[in-house]
Amino acid sequence: MEHFTIATVAEQSADFRRVLWTGEHTQLVIMTIPPGGEIGEEVHDVDQILTFVSGTGQAQVGGQKKNVAQGDLVVVPAGKKHNFVNNGVNPLVLYTVYGPPEHADKAVHHTKEEADELEEQGKDEPPTSD
Repeated sequence: MEHFTIATVAEQSADFRRVLWTGEHTQLVIMTIPPGGEIGEEVHDVDQILTFVSGTGQAQVGGQKKNVAQGDLVVVPAGKKHNFVNNGVNPLVLYTVYGPPEHADKAVHHTKEEADELEEQGKDEPPTSD
């Protein structure tokens, strides 16, 4: 059994992205977006559910914009262009579930730049099912 006090674990991580758990069909990831930062506009082939732990920001999904804060949850269906921007003065902390997994198992990306570089190099690929 994996057990996380998820809000506490997320709050304690300063990393841009940290994969906590990867299963066959889903993946649990925590993220911290610094003030003025963003995830970056992207489109996934997987579904994504994001829950916000602290901070404030703006969700941009499929051309719609919505302010987000602690306790909010946003669903990003596969194929939808999206971005999440920290427009507050504190880090925007969240956890997200991808289905199926989107990142390498146990990946830790300290910054967005590191995450982008590893993705471009093909070093952030999810595990494949045999």
